[in-house]
Amino acid sequence: MNDYIVEMRHITKRFPGIVANSDVSIGIRKGEVYALLGENGAGKSTLMSMLFGMYEPDAGEILVRGKPVSFHSSTDAAACGIGMVHQHFKLVEPFTIAENIVLGLEPTERKLGILPWVNIRRANQQISELSRTYGLEVNPTDRIIDVPVSVRQRVEILKMLYRNAEIMIFDEPTAVLTPQEIDFLLQIIDNLRNDGKTIILITHKIAEIKRIADRCAILRQGKLMDVRDVAEASAQELADLMVGRKVQFTLTKTLPNFREPVLEVQHLTVKDEHKFDVVKDVSFTIHGGEIFAIAGVSGNGQGEIADAVAGLVKAASGKILLNGKEITAAPVRDRCVTGVSYIPEDRLETGTIPDMTLTENLALREYYKPPFSSSGILHGEAFRGYAEKLIETYDIRCAQGPDTVVRSMSGGNQQKAIIGREIEEQTALIIFVQPTRGLDIGAIENIHRQILQERERGAAILLISLELDEIMALADTIGVLYRGELLKTESAENLSTQEVGRYMMGVREE
Repeated sequence: MNDYIVEMRHITKRFPGIVANSDVSIGIRKGEVYALLGENGAGKSTLMSMLFGMYEPDAGEILVRGKPVSFHSSTDAAACGIGMVHQHFKLVEPFTIAENIVLGLEPTERKLGILPWVNIRRANQQISELSRTYGLEVNPTDRIIDVPVSVRQRVEILKMLYRNAEIMIFDEPTAVLTPQEIDFLLQIIDNLRNDGKTIILITHKIAEIKRIADRCAILRQGKLMDVRDVAEASAQELADLMVGRKVQFTLTKTLPNFREPVLEVQHLTVKDEHKFDVVKDVSFTIHGGEIFAIAGVSGNGQGEIADAVAGLVKAASGKILLNGKEITAAPVRDRCVTGVSYIPEDRLETGTIPDMTLTENLALREYYKPPFSSSGILHGEAFRGYAEKLIETYDIRCAQGPDTVVRSMSGGNQQKAIIGREIEEQTALIIFVQPTRGLDIGAIENIHRQILQERERGAAILLISLELDEIMALADTIGVLYRGELLKTESAENLSTQEVGRYMMGVREE
């Protein structure tokens, strides 16, 4: 008899036009941290979604504690002691922390022996005790809407613990955390392992796998490539197995060669829909050949700065100058023509028109100009030829070529299409917002190379990323934003990761 707490034997899962998992077999031991590594679309999340009851396999079987199980919902999985922290938290923002944690399992009593009521005082007490026990201390009466992302993550973990989860699945748990918060989370995962919990970790960050995982399963194109003992496998071996080729970890980055100022932001203030200042008196300059990166925890105003420069939101006060010309109130198209390219955070809502074809999306910057149109008539051959060129140049993988509907493409290939479209404009300023969010190491390597190529061309680059490692690797200059204020602006070579992390948490200079 083996010591596996979870076995997935010969699992196959198909969706229309794709095999997400093909004959995958893994065994997870009780009390270990088991990592799942793979490119976007490799089948990691699909595999774990079947373990958590969100999908049912087309073939194969799942065993928990040696017994075959058939989950038809996440409720079935939770009843079997399985919990999952999703990449995008499943919390009710107006509710308190305690209300979110006990939701569905509320401690109820009966008034007068008849009327049921929830004893929220007892719930608060239970959550306080539970959070102290596991070093996840929270204030049970705080509302979710008022707490930072790291606390929300603690709430998700406490939800699993409150339901007595023995098997815990973490999906990209460090994607939006500061370095200090990542250290804390990894320590919590280690504590949970020491307490006898079984942890399944989905992540594209090999450094974290090396730091915390016992074993690692590598998936590629829906197939299991190998299962390795992490202590015996190098980061290079894991990356090469995942991508199927040699991965370059070290960026070849030349010394900066700053040119004339391209973007000047002077005392910029931006208000949200409630007239609250989300960007507060921010000033910075980006030169040609310079990567200026804005670091900060999600929701601190970075997105609003990018949108203000691109023209998607209005500046409440201050000035924005491009090549010395003020564009503060200029329409979006005028900015595009003047020399702004924009890779937004949201691929589907802002970056593309998802129900149109790849051909149509790739021409969105050019469709009204020759050779794409003349006298108000669009020329289909020019559209298609341009699309075929960009598909080849930027390795955009699409099932039906130029006729592929963008919504049907993977996130990574949608991102390649947006970046290709914007880079082809050869503009003076390129804004990258979360350019590698959710992408695998192979796609990240490619996008980083393209960003550096644009820097060499002499473009000014505004980079906004929640990935601090990405900022430290690419930036020439770093600005750290906290609650809409630019707390620190400094040459990247003069800042350490820990120093940037402290500023991200609001620590000011003496």
